[in-house]
Amino acid sequence: MEFRIAPATERDLPVILKLIQGLADYEKLSHAVVATEEVLRESLFKKRVAEVVIGYAGDEAAGFAVFFQTFSTFLGVPGMYLEDIFVEPKWRRQGLGRQLLAHLAAIARARGYGRVEWSVLDWNEPAIRFYKALGAKPMDEWTVFRLTGESLRKLAAS
Repeated sequence: MEFRIAPATERDLPVILKLIQGLADYEKLSHAVVATEEVLRESLFKKRVAEVVIGYAGDEAAGFAVFFQTFSTFLGVPGMYLEDIFVEPKWRRQGLGRQLLAHLAAIARARGYGRVEWSVLDWNEPAIRFYKALGAKPMDEWTVFRLTGESLRKLAAS
């Protein structure tokens, strides 16, 4: 199967939301999805805080990647953070995930980024094996921290 990868547009908002829900189902986090098309429109196409590319099998959206620019103080140059990558189950193991990552790597190189980083759930062994096979290295000595909800509100108010 040949896949085509294209930048998302506002017309793709229903597709993006559907893919987000598919990802959340896979990660057993459906309850955490509160995004709406309007929120995504504001974030992705008005404020442009992140970018989305969609992988198509023919006319069907088969997967997507959401990413944004970061900065490395040690490298002194921008980087890319891959927030999410997801391929619909029926299109897995056919090369789309690799094509999406290669597409992002090409964007990173073209923009002069020094790295591409992402997180993966510890239990997602198929993804971990896939990433390692591409040459990605786990950053075992790092722990991700997050402030959200009430903790974020309290800290901001202090």
